[in-house]
Amino acid sequence: MSTHTLSASVAGIGFWTRGLPHWNAARQFVLHGELPADAAAKPSPQLLAPNERRRAPDTVAVALEVALAACNAGGRDPASLSSVFASTHGDLAITDYMCSTLVHEPRTISPTKFHNSVHNAAAGYWTIGTGAMTAATAISAFDASFAQGLLEALAQLATGTDAVLLVGYDSTSTGPLSRTSPSEGLLGGALLLVRDPLPGAPRLQVRLRDTEAVDAVTSLGPLSTLAAGNAMAPMLPLFETLARSGSRTQMHAGPGRVLEMELSHD
Repeated sequence: MSTHTLSASVAGIGFWTRGLPHWNAARQFVLHGELPADAAAKPSPQLLAPNERRRAPDTVAVALEVALAACNAGGRDPASLSSVFASTHGDLAITDYMCSTLVHEPRTISPTKFHNSVHNAAAGYWTIGTGAMTAATAISAFDASFAQGLLEALAQLATGTDAVLLVGYDSTSTGPLSRTSPSEGLLGGALLLVRDPLPGAPRLQVRLRDTEAVDAVTSLGPLSTLAAGNAMAPMLPLFETLARSGSRTQMHAGPGRVLEMELSHD
């Protein structure tokens, strides 16, 4: 059992899933069960030029949408931030296209889809769009991807970084891969984490614990029910706890591991 605690203040939050196009909408849904009328069917990241925005795959679009929202909420220049992008699968729809095309018509493969097939595509779009010259990390750890991304971000803060942007996202999987790596819908969430206590911001303390099961404290809430089929759904108990100004939750962190998270709202 780990007794070492990592901590950060949550300076800004970004969120997007179909029906809940921003963090305030997600928070109202958790607190009151309200879904906004006429929510956009897909994210439209203003970081990209219009032509690039139209061509960007859903994974990139949702990642950039929530990332920029978290930075704006925290009042930080995106170009100044180190970032951690966590995705369970990357873009499995593009991966399925690549595999199918290579089998049947390899000479017709799309260069655009090829460069969007890499797991760090969203991180690449982000650093180019913001002009960031800081470290950008892409993490995949199956159903523990967001938990491991959070640990990476907190470790960077603990070793001297002032602020880190954490982004989690996944989309729908298709083709044969959907049977082994199922995911439905589109989901993205971002946290702007800062090292020092910040007046009015939630303070997060995290400890990694050896255990085989997540406790009942993480029973499904509204967001977890709404986006249950998405591969990034394991991050949602933390966002629900933030929305409720709650004090405790947990997250699966890999085989035999759980992240215990305590929040204070001074």
